[in-house]
Amino acid sequence: MHSGATAGAQKDRSLVIACGALAHEITALKRLNQWDHLTIECLPASLHNRPEHIAPRVKEKIEAARGHYRSIFVAYADCGTGGLLDKALQGEDIARLPGAHCYEFFWGSKAFLERLDAEPGVFYLTDFLAQHFERLIMQDLGIRKHPELLDLYFGNYTHLVFLSQSPSPQTIQMARQAADALGLPFQHIHTGYGGLEKQLNAFADQLAS
Repeated sequence: MHSGATAGAQKDRSLVIACGALAHEITALKRLNQWDHLTIECLPASLHNRPEHIAPRVKEKIEAARGHYRSIFVAYADCGTGGLLDKALQGEDIARLPGAHCYEFFWGSKAFLERLDAEPGVFYLTDFLAQHFERLIMQDLGIRKHPELLDLYFGNYTHLVFLSQSPSPQTIQMARQAADALGLPFQHIHTGYGGLEKQLNAFADQLAS
C-alpha cells in the first residue's frame, strides 16, 4: 500500500513494465540517458515459455500502478501472445514496443521481416537468451531430461542467429555453444540497442514535453 507521501512522489515518475529479458538493456539506457524519473519493474523472462501468461501479468502490474505514476510504458512486443497483450492494453492509453518479438525491434522491422520471409526457420538469441540458454531452453523445456524433445522443438529450424546488444567474448561463445547444442549453423549480427533505445527515447521525450 502506498502512503500519501509516497504516492505523491511517485506521481512525478513514470513506470516502465518490462520483460526481464530486457532488464539489463533498459537499465543501461536509463543510466546512459539519465532517465532518473523512470521506474523499471520487470516480469520474469521465463514467461516467454508460457506466453499466455504475459498479458494477465502485465495487466496486474498496470492495476497495481494505477494512479501512482504519471504514465506507463510496456516494454514488451507481442511476444507470442497472439494479440492478447494489445487487447489487455485497449483503452489504457499505454503504448508497448512495436513488432512481434524483441528480435524485431532490436534488429529493425525491415531487416527482420525480410529475413523471416526469406528464411522462416531461424532461431534467434539476444544477449540475455544466450546467457540463459541452458536454463530457459535446455532445462525449462525439458530437453536435458528428455533429449528426444530436441527434434520436436527444433527439428524445423535451419539456422541460429545471435542478435547481440553489448556482448562479451563469453556471451558470443555461449551463443555458439547454443547453436552447437541445437545442431544449427551459427550467425552473429550485432544490433546494439536498436529500436529499444528509439522507443524509450520517444517515451522519455513525451514526458519532457
